[in-house]
Amino acid sequence: MAAIDLRRVRAVTAALGPFDWAWARDNRARIEAHWARRRADRPAMFNGRVMLAHAMGERDGVCHAALFETDYATLTAFRDLGFPDPGILNVFAAVAPRSRDGAYLLGRMNGHTANAGQVYFACGTPDPEDVRSGGRVDLGASALRELHEETGLVPPETEDGWTIVREGGHLAFLRPVQFAEDADTLLARARAHLAAEAVPELADVVAVRGPGEIDPARMPLYAQAFLRDAFAADGRA
Repeated sequence: MAAIDLRRVRAVTAALGPFDWAWARDNRARIEAHWARRRADRPAMFNGRVMLAHAMGERDGVCHAALFETDYATLTAFRDLGFPDPGILNVFAAVAPRSRDGAYLLGRMNGHTANAGQVYFACGTPDPEDVRSGGRVDLGASALRELHEETGLVPPETEDGWTIVREGGHLAFLRPVQFAEDADTLLARARAHLAAEAVPELADVVAVRGPGEIDPARMPLYAQAFLRDAFAADGRA
């Protein structure tokens, strides 16, 4: 099991810049062959532009990530092959929605997606849509967009504070946000959103109401770590 580094910070920043990724350059044929195999299994997968991190640091409660652009085929091969370059991280941001009655809402990925059946917070790898002037990458906007696109939920004004979980090659920026509604109300709203979509990215939205409902078989380790830490902070270890 990969070591997990979990910490809380008050803010996160990210910037896009040039980076020569030797592993991707040296393994282009392998990446293309891997993508062809994945596409054969799931033809709906799209090879768009995404970002990875080549450096991360923290100072005075602010975490900063240095990002570069690549394509989804390269990210998929890199992840499926076990993150063979330890200097590169699969970075993504997500809202961690918390209901009024203390449940966290996560999505179960649909069958046509790369991570079919897995359960984690609605998220996505940063892409060119998240880039602002000066190369700044708005991770907060990325997290909000993914939550709304995948679940239809719009949180109240976002709160300060992030939880960062680094697990193997994954670097998750998770922003806990408290909703005013209870879990059943939020689930009904999210499921109505899924039912109205032609090809939803999520098969379902599920509520995790305590540590006993954490599913090691379906949830990535970073999601499990976040939930255990959050429930422990609530006195529900």
